[in-house]
Amino acid sequence: MTEHAPIPLDATDRRIVDGLQGGFPLVAEPFRQAAAGFGIGEDELLARLDRMLGARVLTRFGPMFQVERMGGRFVLAALAVPEGRYDAVAAMVNRLPEVAHNYRREHRLNMWFVLATESADGIGEAVRCIEAETGLPVFAFPKEREYFVHMRLAVRDGVVPAARREAPGPAAPMEAARVGMPADDPALMRRIVVATQAGLPLVRHPYRLIGEQLGCREDEVLDGLAAMLESGAIRRIGAVPNHYAIGYTANGMSVWDVPDDAVDRLGEAVGALPFVTHCYRRPRALPDWPYNLFAMVHGGCRDEVLARVAEIRAVLHGACRSRDVLFSSRILKKTGLRIGG
Repeated sequence: MTEHAPIPLDATDRRIVDGLQGGFPLVAEPFRQAAAGFGIGEDELLARLDRMLGARVLTRFGPMFQVERMGGRFVLAALAVPEGRYDAVAAMVNRLPEVAHNYRREHRLNMWFVLATESADGIGEAVRCIEAETGLPVFAFPKEREYFVHMRLAVRDGVVPAARREAPGPAAPMEAARVGMPADDPALMRRIVVATQAGLPLVRHPYRLIGEQLGCREDEVLDGLAAMLESGAIRRIGAVPNHYAIGYTANGMSVWDVPDDAVDRLGEAVGALPFVTHCYRRPRALPDWPYNLFAMVHGGCRDEVLARVAEIRAVLHGACRSRDVLFSSRILKKTGLRIGG
């Protein structure tokens, strides 16, 4: 999948993409309720979502799971792939269901992917599998602290919108986040995750259909999703836009080497910037990788991203010892969490 120009959207499409990136109703007829907020009918909303999914304006519509709140792990990882083997290695990596996202980035470490597993042990197994398949060492960068994550980008229409966001709360160490499946029936919760991880069905009664597929009642599906939202196992329910398709054609992963005794204070300050969508502390991998602070920035062009990176540098003042910006040039895979049934 390659980077491409924004796809034309009419005013109603833009309002749907902007308005449904979270807060999708947990009621029997959620599309009817959501459609009323846009002044359109339920069938029109379903048709527009189906069209935008087919055109890859949206990559998915449904729950965004935080697997670490269910006892699992997300780990960012990278490979240095020889150019002559790049497509073959990408195919090997992408075959693994544990690979949720995969991007080509402009760096010696030129393939960056996210591993998502429902247990901590699964990460090591996935890394060993990739190394055995590719013959290349995997550089793994687990989250040590999360300062901000709020990937909700407004559709660009010629102006430069800030990422829509909630005020960041205090940064939490990752160990505190692993709380296991919520509710009284973790087995049912897991089945709901498996049934919805690829997205909600675009039908008038999606939760009833999921219940029929799982052999449970509609209200049990609704209660399970509500419990996972409450626990943080689901970050949000709604549209997941393809950021290229809505005008953010430049995607820069800015990385910074800052003193370990200052990284938490600086990470919280960077995470509070209105244009930063993700901000984490991750381990270094010396001598190849000296950076311990990661901040993702999206923009309409590289110059816009670099201007934002300059703002981050100003926040860090003299604490930054070295830095880099890794621009993505291809989306190799983007499916989100996939755990087995």
